[in-house]
Amino acid sequence: MTSGVAIVVLAAGQGTRMKSQLPKVLHPVAGKPMLDHVLDAARALDPDRVVVVIGKGQDAVAAAAAPAVTVVQDPPQGTGDAVRAALPALEGFTGDVLVVFGDTPLLTSDLLKTLLEARRAEGNPAAVIAGFTPADPAAYGRLILGKDGALEKIVEYKNASERERQVRLCNGGLMALDGVRLPQLLKKLSNANMQGEYLLTDVVEHANAAGWTCRVVEVDPVEVMGINTRAELAQAEAAMQQRLRHQAMLSGVTMVAPDTVYLRSDTTFGRDVVIEPFVVFGPKVSVGDNVVIRSHSHVEGASIAAGATIGPFARLRPGAEIAEAAHIGNFVEIKNAKIEAGAKVNHLTYIGDARVGAKANIGAGTITCNYDGFAKHFTDIGAGAFIGSNSALVAPVKIGDGAIVAAGSTITRNVPADALGVARGRQQDIAGFASRFRASRTAKKNG
Repeated sequence: MTSGVAIVVLAAGQGTRMKSQLPKVLHPVAGKPMLDHVLDAARALDPDRVVVVIGKGQDAVAAAAAPAVTVVQDPPQGTGDAVRAALPALEGFTGDVLVVFGDTPLLTSDLLKTLLEARRAEGNPAAVIAGFTPADPAAYGRLILGKDGALEKIVEYKNASERERQVRLCNGGLMALDGVRLPQLLKKLSNANMQGEYLLTDVVEHANAAGWTCRVVEVDPVEVMGINTRAELAQAEAAMQQRLRHQAMLSGVTMVAPDTVYLRSDTTFGRDVVIEPFVVFGPKVSVGDNVVIRSHSHVEGASIAAGATIGPFARLRPGAEIAEAAHIGNFVEIKNAKIEAGAKVNHLTYIGDARVGAKANIGAGTITCNYDGFAKHFTDIGAGAFIGSNSALVAPVKIGDGAIVAAGSTITRNVPADALGVARGRQQDIAGFASRFRASRTAKKNG
């Protein structure tokens, strides 16, 4: 679906109920601003134009919306006024206009396509409205249908009669409108209502008055979930997580306890990945085939190649590149480092700003001392090297291929390939010291 489509995104709301300095549409769901989710769904239709309506002073929203055109609604006078503010950016456009909201992050491109198909269906309706039937209609606007199933009007809950409030079909907000008739309908809007606003929903009555048909497409309530409070943001996050987990499992990922795994919208997986309970993914993570990620691991800004094993209790920070069949074990932290094929970093270790060569083995308690208080420095560990437990590698330093670092060493100079690096005090045993020490302490205590 490529031509004859313009999308208007209403994003001018101040979001006062969020109790936040961050504009509402920029609050993240699955690690991505709500507005980005909506724009991604819109752009999947390859529209001719995308126009985002913002409020005065919302420069951050305009920046986030780029390269979409932004127009300012000032002062805000309702949804109809917001669409009217977008008309100059639609000048000369005669196709279909989709009106969506920037705070509906669970919106999908399939839903938008369904609305467009209904708008273009037989009968040439002037408007198609997304409707839904919630478990509790509460204070949603009601969709009033005629005997032929056509939409007669949308009634805001505040303005509805008791009979109209008994209707369970509610307004989902999204609309597909005929771009040719839209300016005429917007001109007829009035703010003579309880809200004192120009309401986009009133275009339905004006269309019917002109003899034009309006229709309803019933949709999944989750897809039109709007966010106004932090509690609703949490509900949207839960719904998005459920969707992302489901998509991952359909693509070949095994999740032992799906409800305990947290994903980001950009997480990518290969096939036959196994994810154990309580794993958290941050942004920019790619996981290859046959990877196992064990419980309580946290992965962010990292790539994990095929056959690698991560965790349990591992932390991969931005810049971590884990190659094929590498092992990252319990309480291991990797930051801005390449762990090459078959290498093992299995216990209680920090590797930062480093390379660990293929099939190298890093002993428990090893750390790369990469920061001197002013700058970060690089540690290079060669292929097949063996780093003994509780070693400190003070960067910048290079451990050659096949070299061994003795346990407990503090390495400050390069270790040549196949050499043994030892840097620790010589052990000295003082005969009888322990018994004399205990005797003196006991005498002091009893004296």
